[in-house]
Amino acid sequence: MLGPVILAASRSDRMRRVVSAAPVTKPVVNRFIAGESIEETAPVIEAMAGRGLEVTLDVLGEDITDPAEALLARDAYLRLIEALTPLELGARAEMSVKLSSFGQALPGGHDLALKNVTAVVEAAAAIGTTVTLDMEDHTTIDSTLAIHTELRERFPETGAVVQSYLFRTEDDCRALAAAGSRVRLVKGAYKEPASVAYQDKAEVDRAYVRCLRILMDGSGYPMVGSHDPRVIAIAQDLAHRAGRKLDEYEFQMLYGIREAEQNRLADEGHRMRVYIAYGTDWYGYFMRRLAERPANLAFFLRSLVSRG
Repeated sequence: MLGPVILAASRSDRMRRVVSAAPVTKPVVNRFIAGESIEETAPVIEAMAGRGLEVTLDVLGEDITDPAEALLARDAYLRLIEALTPLELGARAEMSVKLSSFGQALPGGHDLALKNVTAVVEAAAAIGTTVTLDMEDHTTIDSTLAIHTELRERFPETGAVVQSYLFRTEDDCRALAAAGSRVRLVKGAYKEPASVAYQDKAEVDRAYVRCLRILMDGSGYPMVGSHDPRVIAIAQDLAHRAGRKLDEYEFQMLYGIREAEQNRLADEGHRMRVYIAYGTDWYGYFMRRLAERPANLAFFLRSLVSRG
């Protein structure tokens, strides 16, 4: 029951100040955040590539309130692409973007976000990689999917994310599971009302498997975003039943979580992509990681006690 409380706290400026000021916070945040700049993060990317892992990179920031901030977010991704260029990793290092950081929630935000993200997708394509549009709360889905559709007309490998805890997601999966599409399936990490989302964990898990089956049986490229051992085993079974080869789907996990499992899957020949977030605006991302798994919260609380 702590998950909804933590998700509510992720939107609280007061809690942001309290958590950010705690001396223990930064060492714990470092488990999930690779660095505050691309210069700090680049060695992490190279080390993972050396272990056979692929990455998707998220420059932290969301819920911006000014068009100038949206331009700063765009420029941060352009600097990331510039830094990736000499590494020559191609699609092994893609990017994940939140359209809220590109101005989606501002007046005229749909067009503003489309303009800003298009510049990033163009630059990514120029170095042989691509972008996946992260999904946020349910009020943004129609806009995000419309932008995804428009981007795919020029850049067909642009990815989308769907969240199994939403009632609509099975239909979204059917629409997205077309040839050439890239779809990351996650359970969901925002506090959503009972009118649009499953509230029971078991229901969310069952919905995840139903959505995963749709994606595996479809013509697109499924990206399995989960740390759950049972889900990973089910994904492997569904892929086998659908006749998929190991390079026709991939697993995705967060930086700092289940690293041994990440290495095991890569060693077995699976495509294993690690979601690496970096930047100074880490609070909302960090709180959602605590809400997703009790083990993450326990890790944070143990650190508070041991360092108190």
